[in-house]
Amino acid sequence: MLKISQSLVDQIVEHARKDHPDEACGVIAGPVGEGRPERFIPMLNAARSPTFYEFDSSDLLKLYREMDDRDEEPVVIYHSHTATEAYPSRTDVTYANEPNAHYVLVSTADTDDAGPFQFRSYRIVEGEITEEEVEITA
Repeated sequence: MLKISQSLVDQIVEHARKDHPDEACGVIAGPVGEGRPERFIPMLNAARSPTFYEFDSSDLLKLYREMDDRDEEPVVIYHSHTATEAYPSRTDVTYANEPNAHYVLVSTADTDDAGPFQFRSYRIVEGEITEEEVEITA
């Protein structure tokens, strides 16, 4: 189960809506071994695509060095889908190389702010997708 604060959920959704129609992506880091998402780190979608996301390799290297210096790890890796449901694509599964991370997907298919958005979390290990419950805390 992913336990995440309402504030972090709001930041992910805001980033996804801001970058629409392109997919948004980012990381939420937390203390190593605790599984607690704390630090919101929006990233640039280097692909600048509505159907695909890609972390810039130099930005990603800087991020991992910074997390290492702060004794952090990626607890949540998130991105948005702009025209489809919040479910991992084959490409998403291929890129999922952090077996301890929660992979959060937000669908921004409804962009008029009048309807609900999808916010879902998965574990992706060795190509196997398992949806998990999300508990949003104060």
